[in-house]
Amino acid sequence: MDERASAADPLPILRIWRHRNYALFVAGVTPHFTTSWVQRVGVGWLAWELTHSTVWLGAVATADLAPILVLAPFAGAVTDRIDPLWLSRISQVFLVLQAAVLAGLFAAGLVTIELLLALSLATGIIQPFAQSSRIKLLPALVPREDFAAAVALDSVCFHGSRFVGPAIAALLIPAAGVGGTFVAHVIGATVYMALLLAITTPAPEQRTDRHHNILLEVKEGLAYARGHPGIAPVFLMLIVVSLFLRPVQDMLPGFAGDVFRSGAVGLAWLTCSMGAGAMIASAAVATRGRVQGLTQALVLGCLGLAVAVAGLVATDNLWVGVVFAALSGFALNGMSTSIQVLVQSAVSEEMRGRVMSLYIVIFRGSPAVGALVMGLLAEQLGLRITFAIAAALCLATWLAMARRRHAIANALEETGTESQAGPVHVQDRTQGSTTARPKKAAHEP
Repeated sequence: MDERASAADPLPILRIWRHRNYALFVAGVTPHFTTSWVQRVGVGWLAWELTHSTVWLGAVATADLAPILVLAPFAGAVTDRIDPLWLSRISQVFLVLQAAVLAGLFAAGLVTIELLLALSLATGIIQPFAQSSRIKLLPALVPREDFAAAVALDSVCFHGSRFVGPAIAALLIPAAGVGGTFVAHVIGATVYMALLLAITTPAPEQRTDRHHNILLEVKEGLAYARGHPGIAPVFLMLIVVSLFLRPVQDMLPGFAGDVFRSGAVGLAWLTCSMGAGAMIASAAVATRGRVQGLTQALVLGCLGLAVAVAGLVATDNLWVGVVFAALSGFALNGMSTSIQVLVQSAVSEEMRGRVMSLYIVIFRGSPAVGALVMGLLAEQLGLRITFAIAAALCLATWLAMARRRHAIANALEETGTESQAGPVHVQDRTQGSTTARPKKAAHEP
């Protein structure tokens, strides 16, 4: 394949398919993401069938996500030290093994809620390294001018899988039982592992600023993000949303069972619609292929999310709920994808793994705490009141961030004129940080 982008192509999202490594990556990660959601729906529904408890639903979601809170910063530091492709391959081997164990235990009739919790915890331990290495790997797969589109398309693949995966689960669970969802993920995870082996990238340059103490490197990443005038506020906004609004997707089995009384089919519809909305939002960012205007998009996404969740809890009609679930997926992923593209474009290469590991902690790990807290509150107050309060918090966050949107845009978006096909030049404006500013990689302006 031609590794050079052509300015004649009308959209960056079309150019990125010319890059062999990225095409292999997408061909592998797409079935992996899809079957991950197939399994996730199966795990959630199995947990609900075993317990009929929102507390256990929250606990299983927490076990899957909580390790990220502790391990992701270290995974980011490790990724900044070693070849991210190698780390991606090793992580995927362990994910295949976890999926195979879950499928085997279920087939043998040995799965209890405690074992389901333990296997979810195993996934949670592996995922920080898999996700951090995947994010770090992306810049090596495409040239910089196509990077924004590549990041957004990666998000399209993930959230598109949220549409396709639950639809597959909706067919598999009635036809083959919950165990069919687990077998499907064994297949999807294995495909990704095989295609990772086919990707070839140059060995990363050895860092000259590496410390023997990994804790010091983690602290440097924290200080870098805290001192950045654009990264810090968008991360704070993402914390609020991830803690209080994003757990709604982990509570969807409860909404399907108690609010809409629609069973597994209703759960699949709600999850599919949320994934479809998220996929459309990611596709919109990928089609743009540039960072300008993304700050405004993420601020509007915060408002849209507050409105969507308020609408979801205000109805007991499944099909109205499906519409608001789609809107919530659109708003949430429009925010998260915009933040990821903005931060990935602005961050210094030497800090990429550590800073993006903080993104993983917030967007993947914070919902672990949020799911448990919101599950406990829902047990006492009910799902509707609990998430109505969360929607009000999101609205307050939007009001605060809307006032600062211009300053944030100046810190994260290019100050000069950017052509759609041209490279993304982002100045590093990190000031006030307690750490020395890392030098830029050779390919950065």
